[in-house]
Amino acid sequence: MRQVVISLCDYTGIWGGQYEDEYDVLYVDLQRDDSDIRMFKYLVGRVVRGVICQPPCDAFAGSGARWWAEKGLEPLLAGLALVDSCLRIVQCHNPDWWVLENPVGRLRHYIGPPVMYYHPCDYGDPYTKKTCLWGEFNTDLPRTPVEPTEGSKMWRLGPSPERKNLRAATPTGFAKAFRAANG
Repeated sequence: MRQVVISLCDYTGIWGGQYEDEYDVLYVDLQRDDSDIRMFKYLVGRVVRGVICQPPCDAFAGSGARWWAEKGLEPLLAGLALVDSCLRIVQCHNPDWWVLENPVGRLRHYIGPPVMYYHPCDYGDPYTKKTCLWGEFNTDLPRTPVEPTEGSKMWRLGPSPERKNLRAATPTGFAKAFRAANG
């Protein structure tokens, strides 16, 4: 039986998909199949190699700071509940490595400083979006830096039903580099 990589809140499957060649990847995301990380049950009899956590950043990202006061405390509490669920899954399964991703913002005030930061252009995608990573993983990712010719393209995305998912998608170059360092 193959080992498992659990990929939480990975709607696009970009990051988890890097592991499908060698592992059973278990995606848990409300948008994919109505599976809710808050209701996740321990995987009895399975060896979990890694856990990828990408909780929604709505309540945390610095890009939305101007709306935090008017949104009130409820979205923050809901966001923290998702982060807590991610960390519970990590704790229960004791994987070889785990990572939690979120853009720069206020999450660090609740779970401490990130282990590392990256921009997509560090790994071959030509744009910037400073992203934080927490966890226990090999941080020596093979870099393939390129000029960020697309600038901060996520800031320029116009309103649309898919805007949130487009902004949240893991850059492919980074996902490949992470996989190379954390097999």
